[in-house]
Amino acid sequence: MKTDRGHIVTDGYGKTNVAGLYAIGDVTGAPWLAHKASHEGIICVEAIAGQKPHPMIKERIPGCTYSHPQVASVGLTEAKAKAAGREVRVGRFPFVGNGKAIALGEDQGMVKVVFDAKTGELLGAHMVGAEVTELIQGYAIAMNAELPSRS
Repeated sequence: MKTDRGHIVTDGYGKTNVAGLYAIGDVTGAPWLAHKASHEGIICVEAIAGQKPHPMIKERIPGCTYSHPQVASVGLTEAKAKAAGREVRVGRFPFVGNGKAIALGEDQGMVKVVFDAKTGELLGAHMVGAEVTELIQGYAIAMNAELPSRS
């Protein structure tokens, strides 16, 4: 069985390089989240049953840090996108323009989004500020739906 840094390597459907052997959850590596493992299990069982589930793309799972201020991200950073050979377009938005943040009295923070400059594909979103762990899901949905940016 193929491993990488101590984790079992699988395709987006939980299939390993050993015929008939599937793996999900913590043994497949980060992120180590219960909802990720649960979703992997559903995808894996549907694939085994011959259905046509969408593959798991781990880079599209948001990461959240419940601190003050909160931190949330999904997808590629600008540096990783460039390292992967992508030409990027970056957008930034300060929390001082976020009405809810102002109402909470926490207008310090920002959102940074990374797009592929040629295709408009949303590659990543990164946030620091009040309640960003509640906001990141919108970017994860956009990435999974493969919604392009508007130029």
